[in-house]
Amino acid sequence: MDRDIDLKKKTLEDLRYIAKMLGIKGISRARKNELIQIILEYTKQNGTSDEKNAQDMSLPESSMQKSEAEEDMKQNNEKKTTDNNAKDDNEKHAEKVEEEEQQQHNLQYVPKDAASEDEEVEASSEKKDGGDGDVLDLPLQQREAEKGTEQTKDSEMDSADKDNKETVEEKKEEKALPEEEGSKLDVKEDEESQEKAGGNQKEYKRPNNYPPAFEKIESDDPVGGVLEVLPDGYGFLRSDNYLSGTKDIYVSPSQIRRFNLKTGDMIIGKGRIPKEGEKFQALLYVQSVNGESPEVAAKRVPFENLTPIYPNERITLEVGPRELAMRLIDFIAPIGKGQRGMIVAPPKAGKTVLLKKIANSISINYPDIELIVLLIDERPEEVTDMQRSIKGEVVYSTFDEVPEHHIKVAEMVLERAQRLVEHKKDVVILLDSITRLARAYNLTIPPTGRTLSGGLDPGALHKPKRFFGAARNIENGGSLTILATALIETGSRMDDVIFEEFKGTGNMELHLDRRLSEKRIFPAIDINKSGTRKEELLLSQKELETVWAIRKAMSNQGTAEVTETLINRLMATKSNEEFFNNIMNAFDR
Repeated sequence: MDRDIDLKKKTLEDLRYIAKMLGIKGISRARKNELIQIILEYTKQNGTSDEKNAQDMSLPESSMQKSEAEEDMKQNNEKKTTDNNAKDDNEKHAEKVEEEEQQQHNLQYVPKDAASEDEEVEASSEKKDGGDGDVLDLPLQQREAEKGTEQTKDSEMDSADKDNKETVEEKKEEKALPEEEGSKLDVKEDEESQEKAGGNQKEYKRPNNYPPAFEKIESDDPVGGVLEVLPDGYGFLRSDNYLSGTKDIYVSPSQIRRFNLKTGDMIIGKGRIPKEGEKFQALLYVQSVNGESPEVAAKRVPFENLTPIYPNERITLEVGPRELAMRLIDFIAPIGKGQRGMIVAPPKAGKTVLLKKIANSISINYPDIELIVLLIDERPEEVTDMQRSIKGEVVYSTFDEVPEHHIKVAEMVLERAQRLVEHKKDVVILLDSITRLARAYNLTIPPTGRTLSGGLDPGALHKPKRFFGAARNIENGGSLTILATALIETGSRMDDVIFEEFKGTGNMELHLDRRLSEKRIFPAIDINKSGTRKEELLLSQKELETVWAIRKAMSNQGTAEVTETLINRLMATKSNEEFFNNIMNAFDR
């Protein structure tokens, strides 16, 4: 242990000198700890006599310290400058060598590029033994020549000095290679020396050492989404189902104020690439708002200030002779642009299938109408079926989601529709169902202290009525049509109360009858209970007279008989026009 401690106190050069005197070879790349281990193992194998020799051999080293004081100081300087990869010469004899060392020391304080280039040229010249002489400038060539003469002088020294010089040479080679990089730096220096051999090394090196003047901050692809403005003034562009996600785009308050942006606006623009530590992209500039220029959005009239009127333009659902439900709705309960319609249906009466057919008819006959199907508290398989069956936009919140999720989705859809109406576009929302939306509000609002029968809080009906009441036909362009389903005969008193509260708010009602569906009479529409307010604005005079005649003639019959008779008459004709002609001819007789 004492011998081990003594060896650890020695420097790396002393250990190499001891190893050489012992005759140990292959130690030029060994580190200090490795050298100590090698010396200890060697002395154990060769006995105590060699140990004494090894300790005696350390004595000449102490006697040589005075004669080599300058060299030790230079070696200490080399240790201090290893981080900068300096290559100070360690020779001690001539004044020229000291001057050269002073010049090389001064080169370390020039700009980093020039110093590193000179060092790399010097390293490449040592490895290639002057093979790249064309690249080196004149002072470097003189230095190499002087070093060669000094090495010849050093070769005439005694054996101890030769061994010491060899250790210094080996240490130089190690200092030229940083311990952390190892062989990687060696390869890098070779590549850089090859590039310098091609000429103009400074012109190629400096552009890489300085940061570029302009950094790319704009994303290549345009970004877009439906804007949701938060209470703090900023907003996000939502993409997936109008809800927050990882792909949202941040919109600053200044952009929202400048372009008069609101919740529900579809915005297309350019985004900024997220910086380090940022979670979302940011919107750099706006290209379009709801398909139009941002200047148009800044001057639009708010939805609340638009003038509502009765629907006066009809939405024809008839698409073929086999779609009997659509043909029947066209004259029993016609739908106009801006209609506020309610489809009253018990369970298993075919309301979802009816909504799907209405959506397909609108997308076929009126491709310019913006169609949104909103499914609240529905089954996931119905959502998938609806997405695959229609061409419009399907926004959903299934029954396994929390009530807050239902409410947020519904409010985002309403805001989206209002923004489109402000741009004078026609929008149709098919809601399934408004009963479940009212149930969600009943679970989330603060209790008012009053309760209707069935456990319904009166305050829970305000927001659903606001949603349903947004349907309107706008004077001088634009309309919002909402067809919502209301559930009855579910066994829940709350559902009946919700239907009664909404009963007088709509201007069109379509009743489905479970008894008809049980008899396999489709569509299961109750003709006597279904109808539209101000239907004279939607039907022609001929159609209006025919409908009145049908209702008068069949008023005494039962629901099933009336519906079955009309369906049979419709099946016998190819269009509603032909059906009206046949009915009028029958009454004329």
